[in-house]
Amino acid sequence: MRTERYLQDSASRDGARTAIVSGDVRLSYDQFLDRAARLATTLRSRGVGRGDRVLILLDNGWQAAVAVFATWIAGAVICPVNPATKGARLSQIARDCTPAMTIVEGRLEKRVEDVASLPRLVIGDGGSFDAGLGSLPLISEPLPDTDLAALIYTSGSTGEPKGVMLAHDNIDAAARSITTYLENRAADTILVVLPMSFGYGLNQLVTAMRAGATLVIEKSFAFPQAIFERIREESVTGFPLVPAMAAMMMQARDLDPALFASLRYVTSAAAPLPLAHLDGLRARLPHVRFYCMYGQTECTRATFLPPDEIDARRGSVGIAIPGTRAEVVDEAGEPVAPGTVGELVVGGPHVMRGYWRNEAATRRALRPDPKTGALRLHTGDLFTADADGYLTFVARTDDIIKSRGEKVAPQAVEEVLCRMPGIAEALVVGVPHELLGQAVKAIIVASDPALTERDVLRFCAQNLEDHMVPKSVEFRTALPRTDSGKASRRLAATTTGSTP
Repeated sequence: MRTERYLQDSASRDGARTAIVSGDVRLSYDQFLDRAARLATTLRSRGVGRGDRVLILLDNGWQAAVAVFATWIAGAVICPVNPATKGARLSQIARDCTPAMTIVEGRLEKRVEDVASLPRLVIGDGGSFDAGLGSLPLISEPLPDTDLAALIYTSGSTGEPKGVMLAHDNIDAAARSITTYLENRAADTILVVLPMSFGYGLNQLVTAMRAGATLVIEKSFAFPQAIFERIREESVTGFPLVPAMAAMMMQARDLDPALFASLRYVTSAAAPLPLAHLDGLRARLPHVRFYCMYGQTECTRATFLPPDEIDARRGSVGIAIPGTRAEVVDEAGEPVAPGTVGELVVGGPHVMRGYWRNEAATRRALRPDPKTGALRLHTGDLFTADADGYLTFVARTDDIIKSRGEKVAPQAVEEVLCRMPGIAEALVVGVPHELLGQAVKAIIVASDPALTERDVLRFCAQNLEDHMVPKSVEFRTALPRTDSGKASRRLAATTTGSTP
């Protein structure tokens, strides 16, 4: 199914139901569809056609949601970009995707002008582009669901960003699977504070519209208490978060469980959630079902751990999402024995078409199964699987630290660090060392200002094998992050020194 049908079908079922809550704005499904259809007409009237890219440079809000579905209704391809993006990176994306139109907030128009002379539709100071919406009937030719729907640029955490090509059928397959295991329904109210310019945030919009649910859109998690009040006010049932948000929640001493009484589930993706944070949140919110998940932009989602398995499968990110395949393989692409470290490969209708205008990168990522010949996504991430097929993340291939001939998975050290009282967040990197080759270094955000390097090293020595114990500790006020909010080892490595 084409993704614009989600909005159209939900509106036809119950047009009066609230679709979007954004600040003081509340849009019913009928109102949301009307705005999206009129903006689609405007895009068409300005020359945007089937397959054209539309660059969307908007903060989280109802306007961004309208822009996404308007682009799809017009038959074009969304290219959402974080509004914080600037300079060389924005220029690179614009040159690469060659947009036929840019939808941009007025405060960011100068930034777009500095990048290129792009046709653009500007949101006014009042935050509305109503004045630019057309009212002519749309051309209603049937379009195939194999058309490209989205071009999403990776955050660049492991190198230069690449444009991930997702067709309508890829997005539909992922959304059907996710709404199945989350049991999403029209009665749900989902809160999104994650940027909708990235896969995890965008997916909340897509799945909410598919289910006919209500989506509450907030710009960020900068003021957690305000978000918690919003959860209570709107009776939110679904709350997607990332590890940084979980860490902030754990630091909130006056976290009132009554604020979360309506919650049915919490999801975690984007990066592994430390067990200490997961356990802490479960203890504070015992009525909530927690879904630990793993995914990449290239496939939206790959695995989920059923909440009932959390205690039995400590640290696992679960099994393949419904209708897909995920397995751990060796360098030849053959399955490895249970407990053996290998690369995770993912297959199914949700896997991307490839990278935009980058055949070499596409060939590296999408390779045939040696048995069936079907293309599979090689994630570049190391995993193990148990005898029942439950998967556990080990590390990104590029993140493995090689110290004195031993291999150290950063996440294993981070898990221990996050269990230490006084540590809010931790990131582990390898730094050059004259004798060891690489030394393990811990970068820490402390919740206890009295915490010292000696305290941390002693705790690690008591809980880790000798070769995994950090040689040094650096305290910071915040971890370096990508635009999507992930803690970034690559960024950390550019700002940390070597250990003599």
